[in-house]
Amino acid sequence: MTRTIGNPLSWAAEATFGAGRGAAGATDALRGHTDTPPAVRRLGNDDLRMALRRGIEDFGALRSDVIFLILIYPIIGMVLALTAFHMARLPMLFPLAAGFTLLGPVVATGLYEMSRQREATGHAGWGAAFSVIRAPVIVPVIVLGGVLMGLFLAWMFAASVIYNATLGPEPPTSVTGFIGDVLTTGPGWAMAVLGMAVGAIFAAIALAFSLTAFPMLIDRRASLPVAMLTSLRVVRENPRVAATWGLIVAVAMVLGTLPLFLGLVIVLPVLGHATWHLYRAAVPAEDA
Repeated sequence: MTRTIGNPLSWAAEATFGAGRGAAGATDALRGHTDTPPAVRRLGNDDLRMALRRGIEDFGALRSDVIFLILIYPIIGMVLALTAFHMARLPMLFPLAAGFTLLGPVVATGLYEMSRQREATGHAGWGAAFSVIRAPVIVPVIVLGGVLMGLFLAWMFAASVIYNATLGPEPPTSVTGFIGDVLTTGPGWAMAVLGMAVGAIFAAIALAFSLTAFPMLIDRRASLPVAMLTSLRVVRENPRVAATWGLIVAVAMVLGTLPLFLGLVIVLPVLGHATWHLYRAAVPAEDA
């Protein structure tokens, strides 16, 4: 059939209808196919050890693929660190590094899919990590990622306010001078203690909303509210285990920033795969 060039009105109509279909698809993706929160299990330290062991196994089996996928993360970290080493931004270096913990679940989304496919089929490649982009789940994943990004930006703002109220508002004159002020002065200690306390609150909020939410969005077509509510229930039913997991993640992420964030090449994929297996332990499968 011969194709003809449409007039501007037909272009506008087609664009409008196309946008409408896209919006309807996005709304359907956010609504999901499941609006009933599943039951959650009680967890123990054995489940944490199991999750970490299987996370290491997944990393070992998919190592070359995962490292290729994750290399972008330490590059971002190094860029942020170099930016922060400008004297005016030096006080934000530690908050930037600590803030990676808030964004880790977003970066690890592809890892959850790799673990899911390996669990289902016995094998997976780096292409599995990118398959979530084509799936309907990408819409709620992006929205939840936006929530965590909002928490990250709020944390950076809070860190700036804390610095200005203690050692600031003037920028440090040197790296050694700033470190000395933090370690040997009252305002420096106040900044460190207050910063860690406020940072812990942000980390706890992010953990509560995302512990099992991202894996659940990938594993089943749950709505975003159901996924977040299920994550909150897992944390509520297992506060000690959730707190221990949060501590493990925080310590591992800090160690992963050394040297120059390159340790994240190993730390992030192991934690990402382990999070998938922790989700499996906490939320029964649909056919269970």
